[in-house]
Amino acid sequence: MADIQGSYDELFSAVPTTLAALLDAGDVGASVAVFVDGEPVVDVWGGLADVERGEPWERDTLTNVFSTTKTMTALCALILADRGELDLDAPVARYWPEFAAAGKEKVLVRHVLSHTAGLPHWEGPVEELYDWPAATARLAAQAPLWEPGTAAGYHSLTQGFLVGEVLCRITGRTVGEFLAQEVTGPLGADFHIGLAAEHDHRVARTVPPPGRDEEYTASAPGAESTPSTGTAFHVRDGNSVAWRRAQIPAASGFGNARSIALVQSALACGGTVRGVRLLSAAGAERAREEQFSGEDRVIGMAQRYGLGFGLFGTTFGWGGWGGSLVMIEPDARMVVAYATNQMREPGQDTRGLDLVMSAYDGLQGL
Repeated sequence: MADIQGSYDELFSAVPTTLAALLDAGDVGASVAVFVDGEPVVDVWGGLADVERGEPWERDTLTNVFSTTKTMTALCALILADRGELDLDAPVARYWPEFAAAGKEKVLVRHVLSHTAGLPHWEGPVEELYDWPAATARLAAQAPLWEPGTAAGYHSLTQGFLVGEVLCRITGRTVGEFLAQEVTGPLGADFHIGLAAEHDHRVARTVPPPGRDEEYTASAPGAESTPSTGTAFHVRDGNSVAWRRAQIPAASGFGNARSIALVQSALACGGTVRGVRLLSAAGAERAREEQFSGEDRVIGMAQRYGLGFGLFGTTFGWGGWGGSLVMIEPDARMVVAYATNQMREPGQDTRGLDLVMSAYDGLQGL
């Protein structure tokens, strides 16, 4: 059995056992954390951070969690809304006047948080993702594919720029700066949007699914009603230095399971974690206010969206390309997070769900 490092409450022993089984089945490396009441009941990791060099996954190893990053950006928006600085019912153009172009004057802030704004596809070159002014100018000029608020289509790369530019206009800070100063700094959480070079040695590069190479491309099943015109994005792009340095608040976050679970415990615990109050209980509850329920035009299947989070029964959260995941269960004040450098094919990946279910096994004993 794979060697698992870290610590865990015996009630939750099914979690490290599940992680060991995943590593035994061929995964390269990963970390898993389960927090209850803002404290870890599971904080484990195992496998390799670098296959070629044989470097083990360490306690402070970081990896790109792709779209799990969206939960961090959404939290920043919810914090500003709770402070009264951001009106979720306001047009985006109130904060970002240029955005009103091409028929987008009726796009509301809540629309960009819930994938209903009608701008799901990144249509520029990959290199432009690393240039914030160019990326936001492109989106400001783009016309929506449907009447905002009437349909949903997963905004895989665009959501972060849309939410992030609004945050920037209000605060004068980038999403990465706001997150560091208002959230991860006070909590001591090791999560970054816009990774500094000093952390490069800790990064576990993304490994494509078995039989694939770094040309492997992000894709969704897609629905015929909204054909994708988006730019192809490859694993090699996500492993580039340019990607690490850039602030792409929908997808370029680097962290580990511990840091994700700690931050999102604020939403599981009524807005306050470890004595740090990030937002009010009502502000935390806003995350799971349903904004859309129905078929997602991009993903091609039924989805429920809250304000920046997917809704799944009594839980909410989201996952990232390649397998990372965070699931928040406010009724149990629990968060489960998973960060891995090993991709699997989208339709064949149940790892996150398997780990969440193993955490529920432990919860029954509390």
